[in-house]
Amino acid sequence: MAAPDDAVTKDYEKAHNTYERFMGSLKWAIPVICVIVFIVVLLIAP
Repeated sequence: MAAPDDAVTKDYEKAHNTYERFMGSLKWAIPVICVIVFIVVLLIAP
């Protein structure tokens, strides 16, 4: 049977990988959303 510390380490690695993917997607999603919002505001403003 595995030691309890092994489970914590595996969970931490999974959480870290998930966090890295999430932050990586935010790095690209936020600027794209800002550009879309800017274009929509330009279209609505006049």
